[in-house]
Amino acid sequence: MVNYILKRIVTLFLVFLGLAILIFVIARIVPGDPARIALGPLASAQQVEEMRQEMGLNDPFFIQLWNYLTGLAQGDLGKSLLTSRPVIDDILGALPATFELVLFTIFLQITLSIPLGVLAAVYRDSWVDNFTRIISLIGVVTPGFVLAIILQLLASYQFSFFPVTGRIDPGLNFDADITRLILIDSLIKGRSDVFVDAFSHIFLPSIALAAAGIGQVMRITRSAMIEVSRFDFIEASRAYGIPERVVTFAYMLRIASVAPLTILGLEFASLIGNAFVVEFVFSWPGIASYGVRTILQKDLNAVIGVVLVSGVFFVFANLFIDILLGIIDPRHRLREGGSK
Repeated sequence: MVNYILKRIVTLFLVFLGLAILIFVIARIVPGDPARIALGPLASAQQVEEMRQEMGLNDPFFIQLWNYLTGLAQGDLGKSLLTSRPVIDDILGALPATFELVLFTIFLQITLSIPLGVLAAVYRDSWVDNFTRIISLIGVVTPGFVLAIILQLLASYQFSFFPVTGRIDPGLNFDADITRLILIDSLIKGRSDVFVDAFSHIFLPSIALAAAGIGQVMRITRSAMIEVSRFDFIEASRAYGIPERVVTFAYMLRIASVAPLTILGLEFASLIGNAFVVEFVFSWPGIASYGVRTILQKDLNAVIGVVLVSGVFFVFANLFIDILLGIIDPRHRLREGGSK
């Protein structure tokens, strides 16, 4: 198992290195002068030249790449033109909000999609199966930003309990200084009022983000459960009189969970990208919202930093899922050459 984990870590490190180099190359070969783009068309030639010197754009390409990689290894992503602060500080300040939103979204996807998928498989071709099919189709075909706007309109006119902007009511005067996740810190500090308010703020953005994943994972869980139910050992378990509840949740679900977990891992990684528009719609103060502002302001260093952080999410999510699948299904790590 240790060899398997080390092999995955080395592979994903190489993936991240390739991603970092690819992002740098793309940022340098796109048409236009980054300094001119950042300063705007009204900037003088002298101002543009000073900005090029400050950004290191006058150095040879490979010198720029080396400086970029060495700075990246030290956690230096450059200076943001939008905030005049180090990009890493801006990202670390916005990251907890996005991380909390993504975690809550994944929690909703797991607690809703897998149980509904199991129910659809157990009661296949019944009204339960048809109902879950309709829900999954609606979730998959509805874009996240459209659902976000619909939820905002419903909350504004019908469900006023759910706020439509922000992360928490500023009047509560709460500092999430333990984990920087408001939901968790409010529970640790015993602030139920803060927890309820934070829950009401995060619920609608999470639904908008989770809808597509819920529909997808629900149908995949259903298909996997039906396929596993035809295995010989499942039929033998039933023949031996093992309770159906035990067969379903102890035997079938463990094997069938491999495919849904893989999809959930990819969902976790892709939620950062999907959150861009949703965070912007709900004025959620996360890294995706920060990324939208930097793109609109043509802040090259900040855009590169946001893309790299998204890549880190993707890499670590895949590593976590690979390890989890290796634990749940030993065949997965044996196929990769890992030890028993």
